[in-house]
Amino acid sequence: MSRTPAHRSRVVVIGAGIVGCSLADELTARGWTEVTVLEQGPLPAPGGSTSHAPGLVFRTGPSKTMTEFAAYTVEKFGALEVDGLPCFHPVGGLEIATTEARWADLHRKAGLAASWGVRGELLSPQQCKQLWPMLDETVLYGGFHTPGDGLARAVPACRAQIARAESRGARFLERHTVTGIERADGRVTGVVTDRGTFPADHVVSAAGFWGPVIGAMAGVDVPLLPLAHQYATTEPLPELDGINDSRTEASKPILRFQDRDLYFREHTDRLGIGSYAHRPMPVDPFTVPAFDKAPLMPSSLPFTEDDFAPSWQDSIGLLPALGASRVAEGFNGVFSFTPDGMPVLGESRELRGFWLAEAVWVTHSAGVAKAVAEWMTDGRPGIDIHECDLYRFEDAQRSPAYVADRGAQSFIEVYDVIHPLQPMEQPRPLRTSPFYPRQQELGAYFLEAGGWERPHWYEANAPLAEGLELPERDAWSARYWSPIAAAEAKATRERVALYDMTPLRRLEVTGPGALAFLQRMTSNNLAKKPGAVTYTLLLDEAGGVRSDLTVARLAPDRFQVGANSAADLDWLLRHAPDGGPSRSGEAGSGGVQVRDITPGTCCIGVWGPLARDLVQPLTRDDFSHEAFGYFRAKQTHLGHVPVTAMRLSYVGELGWELYTTADLGLRLWDTLWEAGREHGVIAAGRSAFNSLRLEKGYRSWGHDMTTEHDPYEAGVGFAVRPAKGDFVGRDALEGRREETAARKLTCLTLDDPDALVLGKEPVFAPTLDSAREGGAPTGLPVGYVTSAAYGYTLGRGIAYAWLPAAASVPGTPVHIEYFGERIPATVAREPLFDPQMERIRR
Repeated sequence: MSRTPAHRSRVVVIGAGIVGCSLADELTARGWTEVTVLEQGPLPAPGGSTSHAPGLVFRTGPSKTMTEFAAYTVEKFGALEVDGLPCFHPVGGLEIATTEARWADLHRKAGLAASWGVRGELLSPQQCKQLWPMLDETVLYGGFHTPGDGLARAVPACRAQIARAESRGARFLERHTVTGIERADGRVTGVVTDRGTFPADHVVSAAGFWGPVIGAMAGVDVPLLPLAHQYATTEPLPELDGINDSRTEASKPILRFQDRDLYFREHTDRLGIGSYAHRPMPVDPFTVPAFDKAPLMPSSLPFTEDDFAPSWQDSIGLLPALGASRVAEGFNGVFSFTPDGMPVLGESRELRGFWLAEAVWVTHSAGVAKAVAEWMTDGRPGIDIHECDLYRFEDAQRSPAYVADRGAQSFIEVYDVIHPLQPMEQPRPLRTSPFYPRQQELGAYFLEAGGWERPHWYEANAPLAEGLELPERDAWSARYWSPIAAAEAKATRERVALYDMTPLRRLEVTGPGALAFLQRMTSNNLAKKPGAVTYTLLLDEAGGVRSDLTVARLAPDRFQVGANSAADLDWLLRHAPDGGPSRSGEAGSGGVQVRDITPGTCCIGVWGPLARDLVQPLTRDDFSHEAFGYFRAKQTHLGHVPVTAMRLSYVGELGWELYTTADLGLRLWDTLWEAGREHGVIAAGRSAFNSLRLEKGYRSWGHDMTTEHDPYEAGVGFAVRPAKGDFVGRDALEGRREETAARKLTCLTLDDPDALVLGKEPVFAPTLDSAREGGAPTGLPVGYVTSAAYGYTLGRGIAYAWLPAAASVPGTPVHIEYFGERIPATVAREPLFDPQMERIRR
């Protein structure tokens, strides 16, 4: 099907809230001027979440992507004016701690802010009171102040962007209710409203909590749950009389009292109070009334005073002056929540040209709009957005029940202190491998990812941990950890262990065009004889690392692909010749079929110096190094079980990944377990696995490298073979090489063998910065940690970090800030363990 030239693409944006208005502005600024924005309510305040949003912009959080979205929102809205006032008011942000746990978390948040380039400072209780005189400083441990945060004036920002977009040719049509999405040949062709039909080459749903309604018209799932959030305003307060300008409304930082799920902002002489402390209040978007039928506006529901009563008492406890006041008015405002709390962005594969920009709050609105506009016009966002990708969710995570359960939990946890490993509580267990019964018998401690139950260690191995000398852990790093992990790592290095690798995604690519397709899609040369296994990369057109893959050629026209996420499957399906819009995991009638085989298969990693002793007696095939070399694959039988064996190791030891069908998985486990008894086999979990892979320097996509990094920066340039011919990203990499990279993913070891970091901490390099007397680093960080773990074999902490090339030279001293403490570390030459690859190739 022919495509309309990009500069003449007809775009219809559904929704003129802050996201839709920002997107129209961003698209028209890039030359896409045939933009129509349809809105069911009146402009510029049509009654969605934007119309009542309190406008809080706090940039700092665990996600670098979300921080960058918010930073752009601050930058853009700060440069927009309406009626002589900027659309962003930088009053700053102040998060206070009334518990030790929160005070520790604010130290961690200060580290995140430094990592992502946000200026912030930890304050004493007295300093907090100077910023907020109404505070009772006696209940405080301290606070975290970010002077660049503040209040976005959402409706004026919409007005300003509407004006700019209209000046470039866009049109905004109010009171147009969308009733249908037209399509033909798998592509969107138009939007039907109660006032006519609008032809379109691209349609963007920026409908906010109505997203599922629009998605249903297009046949596209939109995994979000609308929930009501309480907001109240006090009577006029004497303490604020005459302090604030009535036009700007506020002068004090936005105050967050997260220990009680509360925030406060000024409205001239009143305080606005937002609460997440109440029960989840889900809203059915299909039953929300139209603007003219709503008592106030569609997104504003009646205030439930009983739900707010505890929050009012908590507010008085923090701000005693409120005891002489009362709640003057309030409402329950509707916002969007997703199963993981992140936006839903991207183009549908089922209906090409239909885009989602949903579950976006004012905080991140302009940044999201910029990324989506870049995606539409340039083919890729300017920053990594894999955490927000529409196809990050598994099919098992898309049921209405799952979205409802996890969306409500996301609401509950908005202000909670969340550990990086902390799993959701429900629904569990959802996805289990065939080995699950045996893992339970061994006392597996499960965490969850992608819906999968994943053992992190096994209580059956507790006796092996007795007597091991390990550094004492602080409360944060001790969560979701056990010393048993050290014993499991030791057993893997010394004997042999079984690892459940079932949750890793497996794809099958078949057909006469399979090799040519994979050669075009990946960076390494796959034109090898059947039985070869190749580590390769999925790159985008700019040479960024979309994913890393392990590709086994099992037959001339059949390949098994080890991938990272559902988004990898989506990428391949989109590019497959004549690829269909199926979500089932199959596509291609042009000589290529791509199929997700993960649910019907399973995998055990058998690794350790005794791995060959364990598996060889179970098969008639020769598993010697000479007959079955490293990065080779073989289809064989182990006992009664047909398996595909691949000689790979993500832990740096001799061994194989053994694949079979799910129905035979339990038999495979039992076969290996029985045969391994005489060799001291154990089951080992992800905690040991992560330590072993970092000792070996193996990258984890999504943590260590993303589309923001090219292969040479990430240290995986060996997987790029430009000489093989054309492939996605090849032209963009021309002239680049590791030696000229300006930044590098760098291995660090902590100087103190008892020290430990966990990831996302800022890294300071005294050699690149001025230093105070005594060598303490000053100034801004030069990079941040991606992955970290204690190296049980090495006896010290390991961290990988993105650093400038000048700071990535082995031997360079650096400091990592962990909960406010500067920990000395040294750039190390990698890999740290077995650099000659002798153990893995024995």
